[in-house]
Amino acid sequence: MNNRCALVSQVIPFSCVDGPGSRLALFLQGCNLRCKTCHNPWTIGRCNDCGVCVPHCPHEALNIQAGRVWWQEEDCQKCDTCLHLCPQQATPMALRLSVTDIVTQIRQVAPFIEGITVSGGEATTQLPFLVALFSTLKADATLKQLTCLVDSNGLLSETGWQKLLPIFDGAMLDLKAWNNDHHRFLTGRENGLIKQSIRWLAQHQRLTELRLLVIPGHCDYLENLKPLVTFIHSLGKIPVRINAFHAHGVYGDAAAWRSATAEDVEPLAQALEKEKISVIRPARYL
Repeated sequence: MNNRCALVSQVIPFSCVDGPGSRLALFLQGCNLRCKTCHNPWTIGRCNDCGVCVPHCPHEALNIQAGRVWWQEEDCQKCDTCLHLCPQQATPMALRLSVTDIVTQIRQVAPFIEGITVSGGEATTQLPFLVALFSTLKADATLKQLTCLVDSNGLLSETGWQKLLPIFDGAMLDLKAWNNDHHRFLTGRENGLIKQSIRWLAQHQRLTELRLLVIPGHCDYLENLKPLVTFIHSLGKIPVRINAFHAHGVYGDAAAWRSATAEDVEPLAQALEKEKISVIRPARYL
């Protein structure tokens, strides 16, 4: 099982923004949403070895061998030219790492962290790897105290969540919009399955927090406040984290959208608090 591999875009040994406490954050490559507001858009797709990026790398850190695009880390200056050119919204710098590779990195920082968070992209698009990694950690006497969390968009079936249920401690889920049509506009997909995931996780005491994203001029929470509040109350005492949209790193039309300020967030925060909902405001604004 330790040979199970995943396509990984980044590993951050110490993060204080990917769940409670200090955590190792593992970002998997590939996502099943196409969010206009994604500030890591190069994690959405997966490299198909088209080679478009290769001749444009100013540091000659990319080449093609046997029909595959290869990244030479020692020559890379992290200029991100390849990321902006990629028609797949992918990166040639993603690495294929095994459970053993990741566990080795976790052991190096284990005394200094409270757990790990697997994010993306969308972590659950590589579900077999998630199951293998969490199972390995929970079975290890020296690592089983670490909490295992998933940062997810919720596009996973109940069958998928059931596979994770015995071996993970919780999930942080985003609800990008309340209305189906608006959610489709922002992400390319409807939100019915996402709402089902949120309810199921709450029922099984695995919903760590619900996240809402305030986008000035492109946000429908307040106009759907009554059903939103009813939905949140049905989940039990789940904290709601309000994130503020910022355009840093965003591609496409949303790159021109205005970043959210405290003045944009407060009406929603206060409306939810008036309904006795625990709200976590953004720690800072960009």
